[in-house]
Amino acid sequence: MANQSSTNQVSRPIAGFHPCHWGDHFLNLTHHDEEILVEKEQEIYQLKVEVSKLLAAAQEPLVQLTFIDTLERLGVSYHFEEEIEQALELAYERFHGDCENADLNHVSLRFRIFRQHGFHVPCDVFNKFKDENERFKESLTSDVQGMLSLYEASYVRVDDDKILDDALAFTTPHLIAMSNNLSSPLADLVPHALHQPLHLGIPRVEARFYISIYEKDPSHNQLVLQFAKVDFNFVQSLHQRELKELKRYSV
Repeated sequence: MANQSSTNQVSRPIAGFHPCHWGDHFLNLTHHDEEILVEKEQEIYQLKVEVSKLLAAAQEPLVQLTFIDTLERLGVSYHFEEEIEQALELAYERFHGDCENADLNHVSLRFRIFRQHGFHVPCDVFNKFKDENERFKESLTSDVQGMLSLYEASYVRVDDDKILDDALAFTTPHLIAMSNNLSSPLADLVPHALHQPLHLGIPRVEARFYISIYEKDPSHNQLVLQFAKVDFNFVQSLHQRELKELKRYSV
C-alpha cells in the first residue's frame, strides 16, 4: 500500500518566482539601525512638543487653518489629531462669517479642510464668486492660488454639489492653460494637482512631494520642515524593519 501511495503522488510544478529586487538588504539591518531608530523617536518627541506650541499659538482662524493644512500636506498631522479637531470645532462656529470677506483661496481652503474632517459645509459660500449668469467670474483666473484651491476643493464634493461640479469644469482648463507659465512653487503644485488631485493621493507619497515643495518656499517654518523630514524618515525606517521581519519568513 505504501508503494502504491508513493506512485500515485501528483507531481506539482515548482513556482519560478523572480528573485526579490531588494535582495537581502532588509536582512542586513543591524542593531545599530535599531539604536538610530530610538534616537529618531526621541527627536520626534522633542520636535512634536515645539510644533504643538506653534499650533496652539495660531489663534487667528485663517492662520490656524493654513497651519493645519500645512501639517496635513507634510504628513505629520496624525501627531495632533485631538488638537486639530478641537481647533476645527471652534473655527467651524465662525465658518460663514469668516468666509464673507475672504478671497477665493481662503474660502476654498476653509471649505476643503472642513469637508475633509466631516463637517457639514454648504457650497453656497462660493456663490459670491459667480456672476449674474451663475458662472464663475472670469476675473478669478488671475488668482492662480485661488484657482488651485478651488480645484482642490471641488474634489470633496458629494452628490448634487452642482456648484463644485461647475468649479471643477471651470478651474481645470484654466489651470492646464497656465501651468507652463508659472513660477515656483505653483509651477510644481499646479501640474501635480492636475495629474494627482490632493484628495485622491496616497498620503505618504503626497507628503514626500510636499516636503520638497515646502522646503523651497521662502516663508517655510524651519522647525516644521525639520519635524516633517525626521518623521518621514522615521516612518520609513519602521517600514523597513517590518519588511525585515517579513523577509525573514520568506527566505
